[in-house]
Amino acid sequence: MTLECFCGGVRVTTSRRPEFIHACNCDLCRKSGARWGYFEPAEVTVAGSSSSYRRNDKDEPAVEVHFCPSCGSTTHFRLTEAAVVKFGDIMLGANMGLADEAELAGIELRFPDGKAWSGEGEFGYVRQSSILGSDG
Repeated sequence: MTLECFCGGVRVTTSRRPEFIHACNCDLCRKSGARWGYFEPAEVTVAGSSSSYRRNDKDEPAVEVHFCPSCGSTTHFRLTEAAVVKFGDIMLGANMGLADEAELAGIELRFPDGKAWSGEGEFGYVRQSSILGSDG
């Protein structure tokens, strides 16, 4: 599956579809407009030059969000160096909002309460998940 920013300058190619997608309500995810699918870094290839942002409201931000410097589309995130030391290089998030909607049919869309999450343990959820491409 290939995800492309609006201008085509950054392409994120994954070896598979994500198991689920998160539409998180935390300030970073909400303001970046991302809907994250999660992958092992080896499953993803990023082509093109991106700029990045680390939130400055956390002492140790866990992710660095990448975006196209030309059109501004959020494309993916990588774990920061501190998060890799703590957890390993275990995850890359791809913005599934860049995918064609038909490519996402049948994938569960979850709504985690990242705004209330302490950073430890599992997410709570703000509402029931749904299956993309279905009426329910």
